[in-house]
Amino acid sequence: MPRIITYNVHRCLGVDGVLDPRRIAAVIAACQPDIVALQELDVRRARSGGVDQAQVIADELGMQMHFHPALRVMEEMYGDAILTARPSRFVKGGALPERTGAEPRGALWAAVQLPGGEVQVINTHLGLRGLERLRQIEALLGPEWLGHPKCSAPAILLGDFNAVPQSRAYRRVAARLRDAQGSRLVARAQPTFPGRLPVLRIDHVFVSAGVEVTRAEPVRTPLSRKASDHLPLLVEFRLTRPSAPGARLEDTVAD
Repeated sequence: MPRIITYNVHRCLGVDGVLDPRRIAAVIAACQPDIVALQELDVRRARSGGVDQAQVIADELGMQMHFHPALRVMEEMYGDAILTARPSRFVKGGALPERTGAEPRGALWAAVQLPGGEVQVINTHLGLRGLERLRQIEALLGPEWLGHPKCSAPAILLGDFNAVPQSRAYRRVAARLRDAQGSRLVARAQPTFPGRLPVLRIDHVFVSAGVEVTRAEPVRTPLSRKASDHLPLLVEFRLTRPSAPGARLEDTVAD
């Protein structure tokens, strides 16, 4: 059964002060995922030793990498990535609405071919303020992303939403897609932040119709508790219908 992970890697800086993208890769490799969505990656940034963290992790995992920089200053970049060893294609990357002076935020969309068909995967990292997040969610649900004609079910929206389930942003997404941790096969939803003693559920995986979640849980290991300030969220699923052009999310979400 396919597995997907969302993981805010905190520029590969662990809570123990160690900066090590290979340690992040080891956490991921132990889960044997088919698709990996990463947030907060440094690429050629001086503060992280000039390393392309996205490429290092992809190489360690033997995966293809699609990267989108939410922030770019000359040759230095900071952003999000989708990794997979499955056949895949980059669809788009783009900025999301932001408040003046806030950290730039973005999203990345790739189509990944799985044994049951092609799945649309959108990875994002939302802002810290409620109204900012709501604007960003509206953009993701709009015609440039999930509402795009090419974003047919099955689809997965995941990442660090910085939004707890009681927030307006979370509720707006949950009205359109299903929270993987709310699956009837998942015993209870569990928090992912902060990594050492998680109390907040702000990393999420949302799925459309055509995606049946069979397992969803944070990855709690000694290494994952110190490799980043977030725990990875692992979701196991199966595709219950092949992708079909024109199968709009709003027409199928009630599956």
